[in-house]
Formats: sequence, C-alpha cells, structure tokens
Amino acid sequence: MTALPLMPKATAVWLIEKTALTFTQIAEFCGMHPLEVQAIADGEVAQGIVGYDPIANHQLTQAEIDRCEKDPESRLKILPPANPINRRSKGARYTPVAKRNDRPDAIAFILRNFPQLSEQQTSKLLGTTKDTIEKVRSKQHWNSPNIKPRDPVTLGLCSQTDLNAMVAAANERLAREGQAVPPPLELDDDAEHSL
Repeated sequence: MTALPLMPKATAVWLIEKTALTFTQIAEFCGMHPLEVQAIADGEVAQGIVGYDPIANHQLTQAEIDRCEKDPESRLKILPPANPINRRSKGARYTPVAKRNDRPDAIAFILRNFPQLSEQQTSKLLGTTKDTIEKVRSKQHWNSPNIKPRDPVTLGLCSQTDLNAMVAAANERLAREGQAVPPPLELDDDAEHSL
C-alpha cells in the first residue's frame, strides 16, 4: 500500500483549487474515490475545510504536479518523509504495574513448556531479567510457593506470534547444534482450563 498524504481531504481541496490535475489523479494520490473528489469540487463535500498545501509541507514538488498536469495518465508520487519515524526495536518491553506480578507465573510456564528457549530469549519475550528467571527456575524467588505456571499469552505479557517466533528460533538453533528438538506442546482441553 502506498503512503497517503497528511490530511488527505484538505490536500484534495488544495489540489482542486490550485492545480489542473484530473479528479482521478487527485483521488489516487489522496486515497479517495474520484466521485468524492468531484463532490469536493462541486462544493457538496468538505465545505469549510481549508486546503492543505502539499508543496509547503514537503509531500509533493511543483515539478511533480507540472509533470502530472501535462499527462493525465501519470500519477502523483508522494515524497519520502524527511525524518522517518523510527520503529522501536523488538526487545524488552514495558510491562504495566498490574501485570508485573504475573511475570513469575509466565516464566514458570515457559521453563516448563519450552525448555529450549534460552534465558536471553525468555527475558526478551517477557520483559524480565535473567536473575528473575534463574530465581524462578531454582525456586529461590520470594514468591515461589504461590507461583503457578500460566500462559504468558493469556496473561497479556506477549503475543502468540512473538512466542511462536521465539520457539521456532530456538528450535532452529537446536537443530543447527545437532541437539534433539522437543516435540511441540499439545494441550488437551483439561490442561488448557487448568492453566
């Protein structure tokens, strides 16, 4: 999917008022239907919306508009953003205070059901520390008597996609190292309800 301009309706208003582009060209650039652009031009839609200048806001160049005005078949191409948004790297993530007490239960679940995951993978998946993982494993955690293995996905600590990806990566690592890959976890209905 191509990127749309900021404030598409206001951009369409400006392009209708200030250029000789076709309704189809404006509609495709703004992610609208040509009839909606025609309704804006007829004053039936978007009354009172102030036009948003895509040239001043570095979404288009005048040369691009001139090129498309000369050839009704060509399409406007939006400029790439000057400062693209940096996506947060996948790593340890913030866990709300209300869910932090569930982390040891999730760690116990991972240790029991996915022993192939390394401490680093578990730490990254659940947003915890290696020290906490070791304390849960060795039953030295301050709350050890109350820890019950519970699925981190149902607790909301990670997504099923992230868990599956970590398990697949761990299985690939074991296969590369020539170690046995544990069979996939199969839960029956009673086991699912007891988690």
